[in-house]
Amino acid sequence: MSATIFHWGLHPWGIYAVVALALALFSYNKGLPLTMRSIFYPILGERVWGWPGHLIDILAVFATLFGLATSLGIGASQASAGLHYLFDTPNNNVAMVVLIMGITLVALGSVVLGVDKGVQRLSQLNMVLAFLLLAFVIFVGPTLMIATGFFENLGSYLKNLPALSNPFGREDVNFVQGWTAFYWAWWISWSPFVGMFIARVSRGRTVREFLIAVLLVPSLVSVLWMTAFGTTAIHQVIANGFEGVKDAALELQLFVMLGQLPLTGITSFIGIILVMVFFITSSDSGSLVIDSITAGGKVDAPKPQRIFWALIEGAIAIALLLGGGLSALQAAVISTGLPFTLVLLAACYAIIQGLRSEPRT
Repeated sequence: MSATIFHWGLHPWGIYAVVALALALFSYNKGLPLTMRSIFYPILGERVWGWPGHLIDILAVFATLFGLATSLGIGASQASAGLHYLFDTPNNNVAMVVLIMGITLVALGSVVLGVDKGVQRLSQLNMVLAFLLLAFVIFVGPTLMIATGFFENLGSYLKNLPALSNPFGREDVNFVQGWTAFYWAWWISWSPFVGMFIARVSRGRTVREFLIAVLLVPSLVSVLWMTAFGTTAIHQVIANGFEGVKDAALELQLFVMLGQLPLTGITSFIGIILVMVFFITSSDSGSLVIDSITAGGKVDAPKPQRIFWALIEGAIAIALLLGGGLSALQAAVISTGLPFTLVLLAACYAIIQGLRSEPRT
């Protein structure tokens, strides 16, 4: 559980916070366009409007594209496995391609409608479904074990953080390369579009309010989510001797765990819908952000441009899935996440310089 929190808790939100704080600071306080190149104004000055700025925005676009494509591919794989588990539908490349096309078409409609009518409504639906499923697992599963496990898991995470953070000299190379390095690259590739969305809704907040809302609240919610589902699966092994989750394929583990709880058909179907809606909202919001970056920071770029980027995301996901499966998706996101790491490191310095130039009150 401490390793799970290490991968899904504070660290990804710290990455998003760097981009979001930098974008909000230089856009709303300094009056620069809401695009990645604006972050580097303290370092590059007027050169951000030339080829260095173009390069930064291009890296952000590629990182976001392949991060979203990886998400679409993994989401389609999990949804296809869930449909096969529930309804015995085919679980092959054709089914996953059809799912990616369906997710892309719904995301396309959401992108055309815009943030208020499309993205916001789908996001609200996503949150309601996630809350219902979480509440069901907490109350039907081992409630007391989940409640105490929340604090035990946090303590275990803090205790094991130094060891988890040290990749050198570890015998389990697959854990470092196949999990930690992949997750870090994935979160970094998501940072341009997640950071830009956070920046857009953070206008008028203080830095302290921003950091509490972006770092602490989502991290604790993530810990609660992982504790509820992870503890339930662990309890099934300890109390009932059921090892189905451990033995199941990665894409099926959620549905196998829900299969040991009441209302299996309903909760598993909600889980499939939740997976698909989550990736629909990721695709449409990511398309809007890429659209904004390529339009020089404009919030309302032409609709044909939005449609183009939404289609490109789906096409890349299908190409990677058919070309090499999960390993190709992981390789793509690591390849684009690594160079963008340099952008994030420079952004940390730019934030410090930007905050130092703020008027003191």
